[in-house]
Amino acid sequence: MPTTEDSVTPIRKQYLAIRRQYPGAILFFRLGDFYETFDEDAELVSRVLDIVLTSRNVAKGVRVPMAGIPHHAAENYLSRLIDQGYHVAICEQVGDQPVQGLVPRQVVRVVTPGTITEPGLLPGDANNYLVATVVEDQRAGVAYADITTGEFAVTELAGTDIIGLLRAELVRLRPAEILYPDNQHLGNEIPGHQTPWQAWRFEPGKCRQILLEHFQAGALDGFGLRGMPLAERAAGGLVQYLQETQPSALNSLTGLSTYHISEFMVLDAATRRNLELTETLKGSPGKGSLLAVLDMTLTPMGKRQLRQWVSKPLLDVQAIRLRQAGVQAFFEPGLLRARLREKLRYIGDLERTSLRIQSDTALPRDAVALRGMLHKLPDLRHLLEDERLKENQAIQQVLARFHLCEDVLALLENAIAEDPPATLAHVGVIKAGYSAELDGVMERSRHAREWIANL
Repeated sequence: MPTTEDSVTPIRKQYLAIRRQYPGAILFFRLGDFYETFDEDAELVSRVLDIVLTSRNVAKGVRVPMAGIPHHAAENYLSRLIDQGYHVAICEQVGDQPVQGLVPRQVVRVVTPGTITEPGLLPGDANNYLVATVVEDQRAGVAYADITTGEFAVTELAGTDIIGLLRAELVRLRPAEILYPDNQHLGNEIPGHQTPWQAWRFEPGKCRQILLEHFQAGALDGFGLRGMPLAERAAGGLVQYLQETQPSALNSLTGLSTYHISEFMVLDAATRRNLELTETLKGSPGKGSLLAVLDMTLTPMGKRQLRQWVSKPLLDVQAIRLRQAGVQAFFEPGLLRARLREKLRYIGDLERTSLRIQSDTALPRDAVALRGMLHKLPDLRHLLEDERLKENQAIQQVLARFHLCEDVLALLENAIAEDPPATLAHVGVIKAGYSAELDGVMERSRHAREWIANL
């Protein structure tokens, strides 16, 4: 007998209402210690992840397919789905108190290949770029962002073989996900997972307004977007996509830069492959490539920076000489270089750790890690202020941007416990004595039974 929505269980109604809001994604529906999937989602997840397909009663005499994964192991299963290009909507329980007998739930984010923030799913030595592109006639606008580092840049390409130029730029960027209007076609040779999106999202007026609101600006000329309408549309479409999938990530996109491919050597896919810049002819990213030979970096930020340099050879002679001066500064004084490398060994992924905290996706261990890394910054700065480097323009440019973040370090030292729990679900993250109000709440909580007995 067919069922109507009125005849199913309340939790089924809740699920269906949320499911309708995310038609293009697999819905991970939180039930206790499990993320459950239902109906077609369950059949797909069971097949792709090779997990057991069961069923659940949703109405009298009616059962639907169900497949679940433990909450604590979600990251592993999520990575396998994302690797194959699927989008996953994470629906969490947002309260402990039932409302009319039902725990409130809502989707907190939609994970796609280009919007991953989990450290275990990200490549440490490369950026995880989300790219948006708009093609018209013989021009193309390209916007790319890495929400884990805050990088956000745009350009416009022009030429008779515009798809070839676009493909070369995308091969350089190696995006995890490419967003484009669904009334266009990019072809099958474009690298990365392709995500067609409603064409009206890239409408010029809408994109301009979205960017103005995001940057709280009165005009976009200050970002270098004058005369770049397609780049503006690509950037606006990208921001809208993040608003829907990963809204907290927008906190990391605080600036927008423009670049022109004339600033560096444009290499097509075949040339990059034959030169073995970042991977060998066999497609292996390991030993044998130019990057593998050059890469002696110690930090994830250094590895990503070097990969960008190798992938984007400079053409400007002055810029090349400035970079060479920076290399020479550490090539000649071997003892200084050794001391600097010793300090860098204790610097983790400062860039991504700070961005996770900024975007409200961090765990207590991230705050502890950031505190430890900030402790090392004064020693690094002291080494860079060595007398032998004072005349080096490249090093002085680095020092001009080198901030010790004393206020942030003081806050972390005063507020975060020395050994906090692994998650925010447990008490003890905030150090005793930091907040009198919180200390009072904790004290009352610990002695609640005694307080009630005395009352």
